[in-house]
Amino acid sequence: MTDRTWDPIVTPWHLDEDIPDFPVPATATPVARPALPDGPVPARMSLLHRAAFDVATRAARPLLLSGDCPTARAVVAAMQRRHDDLAVVWLDAHGDFNTPAISTSGYVGGMALAMLTGRTPGLFDDPLGLRPVPDTSVVLADARDLDPAERAALTASDVRRVRADPEAITAALERLGPVHLHLDIDVIDGAELPGARFPTGSGPSLARIEECLTAVCATADVVSASIACAWLPEYIGEEVIRETMSRLGAALGAELRWSAAACRECVKVFSKNVKKTNPAMGG
Repeated sequence: MTDRTWDPIVTPWHLDEDIPDFPVPATATPVARPALPDGPVPARMSLLHRAAFDVATRAARPLLLSGDCPTARAVVAAMQRRHDDLAVVWLDAHGDFNTPAISTSGYVGGMALAMLTGRTPGLFDDPLGLRPVPDTSVVLADARDLDPAERAALTASDVRRVRADPEAITAALERLGPVHLHLDIDVIDGAELPGARFPTGSGPSLARIEECLTAVCATADVVSASIACAWLPEYIGEEVIRETMSRLGAALGAELRWSAAACRECVKVFSKNVKKTNPAMGG
């Protein structure tokens, strides 16, 4: 019988920026942050992704908890060493399908799915041996906020787009092989889960997203997963963040436990942020 236990891995950064207060479950393996030289952001990200790749390669069933979406490429590349036909299910409020040629902002975080499908050749110094995932092996759920050129690129692709709905997603999984399942927390309705770096307003509830994750795991052979915990740094230490991460992990079948020390640290960070925003609280 195949072991379905998850191996949580934490990469506490957003692109090339460290997130000091990123929550780390007691059972997780934090990726040691390598020294980064001055230089372009993609070159610095290459070193971070190599470090994450090395850890993911040793994990039996990696569950990446990251501050961004692009780091998922490290886990996908690692799992492609074991699975020639790895598919990707991507739940995100954004398409992440921009490329350097069509992006209006140049924001690398908006190119993550384009990277996995081979649309950003030469962007990173270290390709990690990543093979382009065929469009027909990609399911993109939600993606309600798209740039015009990004929308056109998705329309011209063979990526399967569906609603963030359990039945719609599982119907699209037919004939797919092993799956890497990715979630960006901004897919959740912004009113229910504030503090996302790039909020997109009305969307599916946290409960609906939990149903989606559980349905995919019950239907497909989910061999790896990633959760982009893309909250603003001033929110990342709050208790609700740990609670949300725990709920999302549980929907995947993973138990994310928190040490007493981590909980005390989160309380300290939360109190500090409250005092910043409300001086009447004292300090």
